[in-house]
Amino acid sequence: MTEGHPNRWKILAVSLVATFMTLLDVSIVNVALPSIRQGLDAPESGLQWVVSGYALMFGLVLVPAGRLGDARGRRVMFMWGLALFTLASMAAGAAQSIGWLVAARLVQGVGSGVMQPQVAGLIQQLFRGAERGRAFGALGTVVGVATAVGPLAGGALIALAGPEHGWRWVFYVNVPVGLAGLVLAWRLIPGPPPGRRKESLDPVGVLLLAAGIVSLLLPLTLERQWQGSGKWLLVPVALAFLALFVLWELHHARRAEPLVDLNLYRFRSYSLGVAIAVLYFSGFTSIFFVFTLYLQIGLGYSALAAGVSIIPFAIGSGISAALSGRVVTRVGRRLVAAGLVVVLAGLAALYTVVALASGPGVTWWTALPLLVAGLGSGMVISPNQTLTLSQVPPREGGSAAATMQTGQRLGAALGIATSGAMLFAAVAGTRGDWALGFRHALTVVCAFVLAALLAALTDLALTRRAAPREGAGIHTPAAGPGSDR
Repeated sequence: MTEGHPNRWKILAVSLVATFMTLLDVSIVNVALPSIRQGLDAPESGLQWVVSGYALMFGLVLVPAGRLGDARGRRVMFMWGLALFTLASMAAGAAQSIGWLVAARLVQGVGSGVMQPQVAGLIQQLFRGAERGRAFGALGTVVGVATAVGPLAGGALIALAGPEHGWRWVFYVNVPVGLAGLVLAWRLIPGPPPGRRKESLDPVGVLLLAAGIVSLLLPLTLERQWQGSGKWLLVPVALAFLALFVLWELHHARRAEPLVDLNLYRFRSYSLGVAIAVLYFSGFTSIFFVFTLYLQIGLGYSALAAGVSIIPFAIGSGISAALSGRVVTRVGRRLVAAGLVVVLAGLAALYTVVALASGPGVTWWTALPLLVAGLGSGMVISPNQTLTLSQVPPREGGSAAATMQTGQRLGAALGIATSGAMLFAAVAGTRGDWALGFRHALTVVCAFVLAALLAALTDLALTRRAAPREGAGIHTPAAGPGSDR
C-alpha cells in the first residue's frame, strides 16, 4: 500500500455502509420487541437476551479483533465480520423460536464486533491530516444518524410488514446490503503487504480481558431482568480481572506483542480522549432509550411515531459531524468542548419543555431541543475520535480504536442501566408519572455529558500549559496513511 491509496474514499464508503448497518441493529431491535413477543410468543427474559446478547458479544470481541486486524490484515477481518453479521441476520429473520433468535443475535454481535475496529484502523491507515479529519467526520455522521434513526427504521418496517412478521424484516434488510459489501470489500480494500510476519494473539490477555468485560457488562445489560443486589458483586470481580489484565500486559509486552499497547495511555490525547468517549456515550445512547420509553409507554406513541420524533437529533448530528470533520485539525479539542456545551444546552431545553408541555403533542416542542443536542453531538463524536487517535501509529490503529470502542460500549451499558433505573424508580414512586421519570433520567444523562465536558476542559488546560514546549495542533505520526509498518 502506498500513501494516498487511490480507492481510499470508495473503501471508506463501503466501510461506512457496513458500520451504519451494524450500529443500526443496536437500536432498531428495541422497537421490534413487541412484534417479536407476538410473533414468537417470547417471554420477557428471552426478549432481554435479544438485546443484551448482541451488546455483550459486540463488546467482548472488539479488542482481540482490532489486534488481529493490525497484525494480519484488515481486509480479511472486515470481511469475516461482515460475512458473520450477514449470515446471522438471515438466520435471525428466519428464527422459529426465541432461542434460535438469541443465538443468531449472539453471532451478529460477534460479526459486528470483529468488523468495527477495522473501519477506524483503515481510516488511520489510508488517510492523514485534514483528510483523516473528514473521514472521521463521515464516520461520526454515520454513528450519530444510525443510533438515532434505529427506532424510526424499526417502526417503519413493522408498520409496512405488520406486527406479527414485521420484526423479521428488521434482520432481512441487512442481507442484500451485506452481500454487496462483501463483494466490494474484496475488490477495494487492500490486503497486508507481502511477506508480513503474522503475529500471534495473546491468549492469556484475551481471557483476562474477556472475563473482565463480561463480568462488567452482565449486571449492566441485565439490570432489569436480574433481580436483587447480588449481580453487583460481579463489579469488583470485573475490576480484579481488569487489574490482572493490565499487570499481565505489562509483563507480556517485555517479550512479545501485547493485546493492548498500554504505552498509548501515555499520550494525553489518547487517555483523555478515551475518557471523553466513555463518559459521553454513557449519556448519548441513553437519550434515545429513555425518550422512546417515555413516548411509547408514557404517552402511547406507536414505534413509528416515537422514531419520527428523534429525526431532529439525527439531522443535527449528521450536519455538524460532516462540517466538524473539516475543521477539527485546526480547532482541536476546543471543538469537542464547545459541542458538549451545545449538547448540554439542548438537553436543558428538552428538560424544560417536558416539564412545561408534557402531553400527546409534546414532540412538536421537543424537536428544536433535540436538533440543538444533535448539532452538539456531531461536534463531539467524530472530532474526539480524530483527536484521540491522532498520535497513534497506523499499525496500532485497529487495536487503539477497539479499546476506545469497548469503552464506549461499557459506557453505553452503564448509562442505559442508570438512566433506566432512575426512570422506572420515579414512575413507580409516583404511580405512573412518566414525564417526571423522563426528567429524572435526563439528569443522569446530563451528569455524564457534564463529566465529559470536564475531561475536555482538563485536556485544554493541560495543552495550554504545555503549549510553549509542544506547540499547538494535532500531532500526526510519522508513518503515512498507506503504511502498515
